[in-house]
Amino acid sequence: MTTTSAAEAAGALTAHRPMLLGLAYRLLGSLHDAEDVLQEAYLRWLDVDREAVAEPRRYLSRVVTRLALDRLRAGRAARETYVGPWLPEPVPTDPSPFGPLETVELRETVSTALLHLLERLTPPERAVYVLHTAFALPYAEIGDILDRSAADCRQLHHRATARLAEERRRFTAGPAEQRRLLDAFLAAARDGDLVRLTDLVAADATAWSDGGGRIRAARNPVHGADRIARFFAGVYGRRRPGVRATPIELNGAPALLLSWPSGVRYTLGVAAADGRITTLYLVGNPDKLTRVGRRADGGPGPAWGAGAVGRSVSPAPGTRG
Repeated sequence: MTTTSAAEAAGALTAHRPMLLGLAYRLLGSLHDAEDVLQEAYLRWLDVDREAVAEPRRYLSRVVTRLALDRLRAGRAARETYVGPWLPEPVPTDPSPFGPLETVELRETVSTALLHLLERLTPPERAVYVLHTAFALPYAEIGDILDRSAADCRQLHHRATARLAEERRRFTAGPAEQRRLLDAFLAAARDGDLVRLTDLVAADATAWSDGGGRIRAARNPVHGADRIARFFAGVYGRRRPGVRATPIELNGAPALLLSWPSGVRYTLGVAAADGRITTLYLVGNPDKLTRVGRRADGGPGPAWGAGAVGRSVSPAPGTRG
């Protein structure tokens, strides 16, 4: 292959990269794995007779979907031995590496809450749900990608939607409400205000912590408003001085980057409905935070003790790391 033809192939893939990366990430919940899939798709794209490909975007979508599903199936066994709960890799989305997230629906399809729920689906259900919901592909085209009939794909989408419906009611709050609740929750945790913490959290809420065995984190989900309040007040209260909280956008939603003087970092996001937090997502596995950047001034943000939570703070740049 000549240098020119290789450059042309790379250019064609680059033109569709945001969409393809978003597709792979929604299927896998890991940006690292999604990038590996795109690299493998590129190698296959180099070898194909590209003049015979009428629609590169459609062809590449098929290749990326199939590679991602192969990786998803292989990864299921590995996740059974993962230490503690597994959460999707947080991705800074200001700007978004997946292209513009211009609608509420598009933001929801990359949200931590939805990606976490998609883990409950079978790989074919997840593929059909993502392709139809996030990319509005008709069932006939999805069938071509998956080698299934359009009717089969329609049924898979119906089944996936039904399996997700009950839990999706738990994250109906928009970004402004999420930010308000997140800031209020962290302020109450800093003050050790158990009454206020409990009032901010739904009675049946769950907190998930992903340390991957690499960093301290709860090995099991924490259920219930009272237990969640005590957990966060104990870990992030005033007796833990020097913790800094920086507002950041992750997965299309408000989040916080929590930093300790030792260099330990976590991201914290929430899902909410009816004025209360229903789910908290705490990610500390360093392998999942390589793209979550520090502030441009080199520091991780203002300390809680300086009043960082509960007031307006300029967002940290979200694409460093």
